[in-house]
Amino acid sequence: MCGRFTNRLTWREIVALYRLSVPANPERNLPARYNVCPTDTIDTVVEEDGKRDLVPMRWGLVPWWWKKRAKDVPATFNARAETISEKPMFRDAFKRRRCLIPASGYYEWQGTPTGKQPYYFSTENGSPLSIAGLWDEWKDIETGVSLRSCTMIITTANELVGKIHDRMPALLTPYQFDSWLSGGAGSELLRPWDQRSLQMYPVSRKVNSSKAAGDDPTLTERIEI
Repeated sequence: MCGRFTNRLTWREIVALYRLSVPANPERNLPARYNVCPTDTIDTVVEEDGKRDLVPMRWGLVPWWWKKRAKDVPATFNARAETISEKPMFRDAFKRRRCLIPASGYYEWQGTPTGKQPYYFSTENGSPLSIAGLWDEWKDIETGVSLRSCTMIITTANELVGKIHDRMPALLTPYQFDSWLSGGAGSELLRPWDQRSLQMYPVSRKVNSSKAAGDDPTLTERIEI
């Protein structure tokens, strides 16, 4: 699973990388975030009517047909690549509503005799990660207000990530953005990422708490263990 990530991309970097439609997307101030957690609002890239937008969404998908409250949805912040076309929570979104989730890195944990030790994963050259996702729009049964939400797709870990966890985010290259967002490609894109471009290292256990300050860059600093 992937339950925490970081995003310190600037507005200009996101516009350039994902070729967002301008002026449909007025410039925004995007503060760096170092501890993004499930149910937080995150920025996602979606494509509708041939235009790409950066849209804020709840991280944790609420399918359009959900008849209870949003907080009653089971954990849907991750969707397994192998079953997204079958699971009721995700199969409609997989057919018609794809997205990309920009990230700078993500955390995973390894059990130790003294507790869970977090590790930070990112690219060696500092380039962004683009995670395949799904999204949907749901109308709150109590207020009637529409809510957009998303899930991050996870796949089998490569050898590097597998030292810490057996799953990893399904990462896409810029050459795959078009076919993923349009729905022209399917789960064949959701494969383990080339480990040669990734790095990992241990970080402070402060990140173990979902309440750790999300604007604290020291959460991603390497430590010695």
